[in-house]
Amino acid sequence: MDERVMAIELPKDRQVFLEEVQHRCGENLRLCYQCLKCSVGCPTAPFMDFYPHAILRMIQLGCKQEVLESNAIWLCVSCETCGTRCPNEIDIGLLMDALREMSLEGGYQAKERGIVALHNAFMESVRRGGRVHEATMLMQYKLRSGDYWTDLVPGMKLFMKGKIPLFPGRIKGIDSIREIYEKTQKQRTVLRNRGGKLR
Repeated sequence: MDERVMAIELPKDRQVFLEEVQHRCGENLRLCYQCLKCSVGCPTAPFMDFYPHAILRMIQLGCKQEVLESNAIWLCVSCETCGTRCPNEIDIGLLMDALREMSLEGGYQAKERGIVALHNAFMESVRRGGRVHEATMLMQYKLRSGDYWTDLVPGMKLFMKGKIPLFPGRIKGIDSIREIYEKTQKQRTVLRNRGGKLR
């Protein structure tokens, strides 16, 4: 056993969450010894309910609901500052991606519903055309979030200048993109059937 790994005795049900998160993100979260370098460098940490180092500690302690309902996992912008600063090279951006997916799959209520709506609209736009089409993505976001009027004036100005194309384009490798989505959907189904669904 690696001597750097922090030994924490947890009840079995709490260990399951830690193991599931580690499996999903591919990172050894037991290596975190709370040096705080990730949180000190994080540009969005002041807006989070839990700083990145606290999210790691909560995962180590098996606090599933608190982590998957936190706004921190949705406010991470994957700038990679935390992973670059981490002395144990834990990729927290990758961890946050895994936590977002787990939160969605588990049906947890996100505190940042607008971000979740934008995430879903973005992913659907990429699935359809292989890349983001701003006009349809924004319309889908507005319908999902109920936020109809914010950014309407700047959006119209961009549209009038031709910065937001009316019709979506498609990439040449759209079949490859669709294969990625289908493969991911199959993996999610397998995960759920094995009890990977968190709720």
